[in-house]
Amino acid sequence: QLQASGGGLVQTGGSLRLSCVASGSNSNYVGISWFRQVPGKEREGVACFSFGDDKKYYVDRVKGRFTISRDKDKATVYLQTNSLKPDDTGVYYCATDTVPSPCQVVLRDYRGLDIWGKGTLVTVSS
Repeated sequence: QLQASGGGLVQTGGSLRLSCVASGSNSNYVGISWFRQVPGKEREGVACFSFGDDKKYYVDRVKGRFTISRDKDKATVYLQTNSLKPDDTGVYYCATDTVPSPCQVVLRDYRGLDIWGKGTLVTVSS
């Protein structure tokens, strides 16, 4: 199971740290990815942390502003979001699977992941 938290309301330029805690039988998880969804639109990839090789991958629009990291002891993956913009507004979900897949593939198609946490809402005001 995954549980996302850390969302909130911030002004443009602000920061939030989102957390995704894995509980239960998580030893087979191959990585954690973050996705964003706004009403009426498809869920879109944001960032991915691959556990097998500790590689991180970001979509272009968040590069240089967002950082994904992992605390293995706490079974938690963080998404530090800085320099937030109104376009970053949305519900953020974390997701994983037990079947390995490259981050680039995962972030292009959220439907490949089977394990999802409940989202956390990020609202960036202008």
